[in-house]
Amino acid sequence: MVCMSQQSNAAATPSTSPSMVNWELAAKTAANLAPAGPALRGSEISAAVENLRLMAERSVPHVHEISRLEAARDLRDSEVLVVDRASWAKANTQSFAVMMDPVLRALAAKQALAAKESGGRPVQGSSSATFGATVTGAQLGGALAFLSSKVLGQYDPFAALAASNNGHQQAAGGRLLLVAPNIITVERELKVDPADFRLWVCLHEQTHRVQFAAAPWLRHHMMGEIEKLGTLLVGDSDNFGERLLQAAKQMGNKPGQAEKIAKDAAGQGPSRGGMLDLLQNPDQKAALSHLTAVMSLLEGHANVVMDGVDQRIVPTVRTIRQRFNSRGKDRGVIEKFIRNLLGLDAKMRQYSDGAKFVRDVVAVVGMDGFNNVWSQEKNLPTEAEIHNARLWVERMGL
Repeated sequence: MVCMSQQSNAAATPSTSPSMVNWELAAKTAANLAPAGPALRGSEISAAVENLRLMAERSVPHVHEISRLEAARDLRDSEVLVVDRASWAKANTQSFAVMMDPVLRALAAKQALAAKESGGRPVQGSSSATFGATVTGAQLGGALAFLSSKVLGQYDPFAALAASNNGHQQAAGGRLLLVAPNIITVERELKVDPADFRLWVCLHEQTHRVQFAAAPWLRHHMMGEIEKLGTLLVGDSDNFGERLLQAAKQMGNKPGQAEKIAKDAAGQGPSRGGMLDLLQNPDQKAALSHLTAVMSLLEGHANVVMDGVDQRIVPTVRTIRQRFNSRGKDRGVIEKFIRNLLGLDAKMRQYSDGAKFVRDVVAVVGMDGFNNVWSQEKNLPTEAEIHNARLWVERMGL
C-alpha cells in the first residue's frame, strides 16, 4: 500500500546494538514474508490514505472530550504514517531494538566477562550456545510478518528514542502507524461503513498517543522499568536467551492456540518459560508488578475512552463494536512482545482489570480526579491498587 519516506529512516536499527539479535535480518525477513494486501487501483489507494489521515486528525478532539486531558487539545506531537504491512513490520523491529538494547548490552557484558574468566574458552550453557542472533532475528521477523496482516493501527511511543539513536529527526511524541491494507480488509469483511470504522480505529490509537502526551515522562519511565527488570534477570543469561527466543516464537501463535498458552501460563500445562519462572528476589518481583500495573492502566484507560464513543461521534458504532468483537482482535505488537518476554500472562488478569480500575476511580472522584494519574510517576497505581481502586483514591488524598 503506502510506505512513507520517513519510514525507511525510522526502521534503521542501532548500529551499536549487541549482536545477540540480528535486527536487520528480522526487518528483512518480515518485509519479505509479509503477505500482500488487497488488490486496489491507484486511485483507491490514494483515497484511502487521504481518508485515514483525515480520520486520524478528526479523532483527537473526541479523545480530548471523553478523556478531559488537555494534552489532547490540538495535539501535533507525533507523526501519522499510513503504511503497508512490510513497513509496519520493519518499523517494529527498530522499536524492539531500542527496548532491548540496554538489556542485551548487560547480557553481552556478562558473557564477555564469563569468557574472560574461562581463559577465552566458550562458556558452556551460555545463551550464545543455545540460540544465535540469526535464529532469533529470523524468528522475530517471521512472527512480525504474521502479525503484519492482523494489526490495524499502533501508537509507538519509543520511535523518538529510536530515531535519536540513529541521528534521524523524529516527532517528539513518537509515531502513529495506520496499516491501510488491514483496515480496508477488515472493514470489507465486517461490511461496515468505511469512514466510521476508520474513525473508530483512529480513536483507539490516538488515546494511547494522548496518554503519553499527558505524561511526557512515561516513555522514559517505562524504558527504565523494562531495563531494570531485564538487567535483574541477566544473572541467568541462559534462561534469558531462551525467553527472548520464546517471546519471538509466541508472537506468531495463531488465535486457536491462545487457550493453550493461557493454561500453560497459569500453571495448568507445561511452563511457557516466561520470566516469571526466573523471579527469585523482591526487586525482580517488584519490577514486574510495576510493569503489570502500568500496562493494565494504559489499556484499561483506552478501553474506557473507547466505551465513551457514542453514535454522535461514530454513527454506526454499535454495529462496528458487535461485529468487531465477534471477529476477535489482537493486542498491540509491542505490548504483546513485552508480555511474552516477561511472562505477564501468568501474572496479569485480562485488561478488564485496568478498565475496572479506571471506572471505579471515575465513579468516586470523576474523570478529572482520575487524571491525576498522569501527573507524576508516584501517582501511577500499584498492582494492588489496580485490583482495589479505593486504595489508590485514598493514597492520592482525593
